[in-house]
Amino acid sequence: IVTTDRGEVAKGSAEIFFRKVKFWKEDGQEEAPPVFNVDGVNYFHVKVVGLLFVATTRVNVSPSLVLELLQRIARVIKDYLGVLSEDSLRKNFVLVYELLDEVIDFGYMQTTSTEVLKAYIFNEPIVVDAARLQPLGPAAIFMQGTKRMPGTAITKSVVANEPGGRKREEIFVDIIEKISVTFSSSGYILTSEIDGTIQMKSYLTGNPEIRLALNEDLSIGRGGESANDYRSSYGSGAVILDDCNFHESVRLDSFDMDRTLALVPPDGEFPVMNYRMTQEFKPPFHINCLIEEAGHLKAEVILKVRAEFPSNITANTVVLEMPLPKYTTRASFELEPGVTGQRTDFKGAIKKLEWDLEKFVGGVEHTLRAKLTFSQELHANITKEAGPVSMTFTIPMYNVSRLQVKILS
Repeated sequence: IVTTDRGEVAKGSAEIFFRKVKFWKEDGQEEAPPVFNVDGVNYFHVKVVGLLFVATTRVNVSPSLVLELLQRIARVIKDYLGVLSEDSLRKNFVLVYELLDEVIDFGYMQTTSTEVLKAYIFNEPIVVDAARLQPLGPAAIFMQGTKRMPGTAITKSVVANEPGGRKREEIFVDIIEKISVTFSSSGYILTSEIDGTIQMKSYLTGNPEIRLALNEDLSIGRGGESANDYRSSYGSGAVILDDCNFHESVRLDSFDMDRTLALVPPDGEFPVMNYRMTQEFKPPFHINCLIEEAGHLKAEVILKVRAEFPSNITANTVVLEMPLPKYTTRASFELEPGVTGQRTDFKGAIKKLEWDLEKFVGGVEHTLRAKLTFSQELHANITKEAGPVSMTFTIPMYNVSRLQVKILS
C-alpha cells in the first residue's frame, strides 16, 4: 500500500519503491531501512505479516510520526477485515480505500480510531478463509516479516456479525512482552529490559464498563512521589515495573488501592497498558557462544542455547542469527544426533548464519556447531568480527515479568 494524497509525488513512486527494496541486498546490505530518499522523495515503510505499508512525501516530516501512522493503519485495516493478508486486501480493496480516505485527508491525518471510523465506513467486509492464514496478532507491533508471533482467535471484523445476525459478545486480552537481554562472552547478563503491553480487542455491544484486576503485589517505580505518572509505589512487590502508561479510556480511581483498572473498551484492538521493566529477571533462554580458530583459514563456532522455563512450556518458531566475519566463504553445520524440526542456513550474501528450531521445550539445551572457511588469513581477533547472536521466539501462555490479569469482569 502506497499513500500519496497530495499529488506531489509521481505515480511511478510505487515501482521505484519496490525496485529499491527488492534489490537492496545486492548493494551489500541486509534490508532496506524504514526510511530512505530517492530523487527528493522520502519513502517510509513498515512490514506487517509480510505486507509493506508505505508512505511517500517530499515534505520534511517526523519519521517516527509517519511510521507510527503506518502501524496504526495496519491495525485499523485488520480490525475491519478481521484477517490481514494479501488475499483479504485484494478482496476488500474498496473497503481499504474507503478507510484510507477517512484516515488521511489531503495528506493530513484525521483519525486512526476504529470506533470513530465506524460512523463513516459503509462497505461491508468480504470474509476470507482465516483457517489457512496467519492472523495479525497484537505482537505484530514488535515483529517484522515472517518472524512474527501468531495471534489469538481474533480473526473477525469489528463490523461483521455472526451467522444469523447475532452479535459477537466476546473480548480478548493478551499480555505481550518484548525482551532485550545482552550476554557477555562468558555468559553473564550485561543488560536486560522488558517492554510490555496489555492488549485488548473488544466485540462487546453497548459499550459496557469492564474491570481488570492485576497482581495485588504489583509495584511501579523505584522511588519518587509523582502520582500522576504512577512512578511512585507502595511497598515492594513481586512484580516491579519501572514505569507504565494507560489508554485514554482507562480510569485509575482504584488503581493505587487494589491494582484494578476500569474502562469502557472502544471497538477494535488497542493497548490497555504499556510498561517497562529493567529490574533483574530470569531470561527465558541462556545463550553461550564459543569461537576459536581451527587451522589455516578455518574456525569453529559452538552455539549453545538452554531454555530456562519449565518443561511443561514450549517455545515456538525460535530463530537464532549470528553475523560472521565478512571474509567467510563457506559454513558447514553439525546438529545434535537425532534432532528433528531444526534447520540451518548460511546466508553468504550478508555473511550470517541462521538456526531455526520449530519447537523448544523448557529445561532443554540444544547445541549447534558451525565450521567456517575464510578467504584470507586472520588479521584480527575473530571474536570481535563475529556476532552478536540475536534471537526471536514465541512462548505462548508465559510472560517473564510475571504480570497477570487476575480478574476480568
